[in-house]
Amino acid sequence: MNQKALQTLEFDKIIEQLTTYASSPMGQKLCRDLHPSSDIVEITHMQTETHDALNRLFKKGHISFGGAKDIRGSLERLEIGSSLNIPELLQVAGLLENTARVKSYGRHENADTAGDSLDILFDSLEPLTPLSTEIRRCIVSEDEVSDDASPTLKQIRRSIRAAGDKIHTQLNSLVNGSYRTYLQDAVITMRDGRYCIPVKSEYKSQVPGMIHDQSSTGSTIFVEPMAVVKLNNDIRELELKEEEEIQVAEHLETLRYNLENMVALDFIFARASLAMEQNANQPIFNTEGKIHLRKARHPLIDKKKVVPIDVTLGEDFDLLIVTGPNTGGKTVSLKTVGLLTLMGQSGLHIPALDRCSLAVFDEVYADIGDEQSIEQSLSTFSSHMTNVVSFLSKADPNSLVLFDELGAGTDPTEGAALAIAILSSLHEQGIRTMATTHYSELKIYALSTPGVENACCEFDVETLSPTYRLLIGVPGKSNAFAISSKLGLPDYIIEKAKEQISEQDESFEDVLTTLEQNRITMEKEQEELRRYREEVQELKTRLAKERERLDERRDKIIAQASEKAEAILREAKDYADQTMRDFQKFGKENVSVSEMEKKRTALREKMERMEKKKAKAEQPKRTGNLKPSDLSLGDSVKVLSMNLKGTVSSKPDSKGFLFVQMGIMRSKVHISDLVLVDEPVITGPSLSKTGTGKLKLSKSASISTEINLLGKTVDEAIAELDKYLDDAYLAHLPSVRVVHGKGTGALRKGVHNYLRRLKYVSEFHLAEFGEGDAGVTIVTFKK
Repeated sequence: MNQKALQTLEFDKIIEQLTTYASSPMGQKLCRDLHPSSDIVEITHMQTETHDALNRLFKKGHISFGGAKDIRGSLERLEIGSSLNIPELLQVAGLLENTARVKSYGRHENADTAGDSLDILFDSLEPLTPLSTEIRRCIVSEDEVSDDASPTLKQIRRSIRAAGDKIHTQLNSLVNGSYRTYLQDAVITMRDGRYCIPVKSEYKSQVPGMIHDQSSTGSTIFVEPMAVVKLNNDIRELELKEEEEIQVAEHLETLRYNLENMVALDFIFARASLAMEQNANQPIFNTEGKIHLRKARHPLIDKKKVVPIDVTLGEDFDLLIVTGPNTGGKTVSLKTVGLLTLMGQSGLHIPALDRCSLAVFDEVYADIGDEQSIEQSLSTFSSHMTNVVSFLSKADPNSLVLFDELGAGTDPTEGAALAIAILSSLHEQGIRTMATTHYSELKIYALSTPGVENACCEFDVETLSPTYRLLIGVPGKSNAFAISSKLGLPDYIIEKAKEQISEQDESFEDVLTTLEQNRITMEKEQEELRRYREEVQELKTRLAKERERLDERRDKIIAQASEKAEAILREAKDYADQTMRDFQKFGKENVSVSEMEKKRTALREKMERMEKKKAKAEQPKRTGNLKPSDLSLGDSVKVLSMNLKGTVSSKPDSKGFLFVQMGIMRSKVHISDLVLVDEPVITGPSLSKTGTGKLKLSKSASISTEINLLGKTVDEAIAELDKYLDDAYLAHLPSVRVVHGKGTGALRKGVHNYLRRLKYVSEFHLAEFGEGDAGVTIVTFKK
């Protein structure tokens, strides 16, 4: 895929986003090196991997591959027989430990769960847990390996320490003996891993040995005396044996495979994470050059602002010409098709609805944006035309060509003619092409040429703003006159401008206006039809459920009736059989007439009871026979079905339903379930709740505003207080007095503890001086 198209369509920005989701350095490199492929088998395989990884992310969440450090250099050293240092061994342990976590993540929770394309990668991971555990055990820190790593290592280190002790003994005897006057300081130091002594430079010939270093001033040289050279050599040999003892070379191939598979999984899950972020789906690929995108979104535009588009290309037409005003979304539509094609061919999901179709192209050529080149002294037109020439020489039927404002930057007549000629050439070769333009001539060309289709980006003239919707099959208007008029350009100037265009062009624009109006009308009607269809479908579903419910109730009633009828018949047969046996006894045995008469009487009484029960069951439902005009707010009524009295608190609605207040309960009932109840009334000039100076009272209105609990135990007082407070609250008293006396205070405390638990009590307090003081509690109810 040519680099210019990748840059023009901003594929590099997608790669930047993708790289942030990879957690290992090698995985990030794979992301940066990702390029579109033209092999449909490879593309399909990568898309399947991305899809399967996305499913795992939704089920199990994210997994980190950060432990997959780049240890390829260490593995190469192992391959040639070299040894690993402590930091390298720790990186090996980190890789193996992360491998174990990733392998556990890859296991299916249910044994019956179907496998996917990632199983082979997860199954091939070998955590080598004993090896990572052994490394962690043996390595004390980044600078030290434990003596207990192996018996041999322990013996080697014992020998190293013994050799070191011999060197120190030998050097101490030299420092404090014959060499004392030649030394700068009586100390033993290390240079290049070997034990040395600091000798004054003027005495270097007096101390035989190997010179390893000198001070910055040159006054001191660091000499390894010949007496300890062999001992230093012995220590170095032992240190090499120590390094050889700590190795993992036997697991070289397993480590290499683990690293490769971990990096591959990191790359795959980075693609899946990007798809999750973009709410993207897997496209379906074909080699027939067919593109069908539904609700496709440009991935680099804010998800909350981008307007999805529907695009079709390569089925009924292979050339799509998009027209309309600037800032209308034409270029975004062009870039969306190109960028989603590149993403799909790179194994990335695309931000569109599922089951969208993309074609596999060998090349994508894109001429988009301002191509003016100051360095090459080329105008915009020249730069665009340079790209066009390059495209025409390279493009074939396996290419996708995208033009933005084809033919712009020169004389409109010549530019339109050139654009038509270029597009015709590509169309004749069957090359999939999408172009944007302002030229009316290209709209006519698309209308009159088979295999070429018009499209436009919708523009709202009333608000002077684009809607960014791409409409296939509809040529776009420039809307220059309408926009200018909305912005305040005088009408006489607009009229003069209209005189400058030909009658044919004006007629064509009028046709486009009519088409646009018809399209908007049809869309509204289609939307209404869609809503009507949904409502009809919902009603059909509800009706079907109701019919099913009624059928079930009918079948249940019939079954119950059959059971009852069978029981009645069986009982009647039993009575008949018993009666026949009794009559037989009456004729043959000594059975009195009075006994037979008792049985006949009992049977008749039972039949009478059954008749009464039947008559009661068949009695029509009792109704109050009230009309809405018979009821007023505040009327006392009785709810027949509940056998409760209450007060009318709302007028009946159109269906006869109203609300009745029954104590603290307010219920919606039908007017047919009510009868009026006569209550005592008090009349007075100031009582006008009913509008006639009458106030209806229920029995609860006679409740006292005070209760006397003096002389009662706490349990007796609470039982009586409970009933009294319920009645007072139902009577809508605002507050009451509870007389409990002072005494020891036990009764007052019990009353107060009980009041704290009542939800309908707003607050309570002791009475003030002169009202009962500490012997009376005032209780206030919630409204």
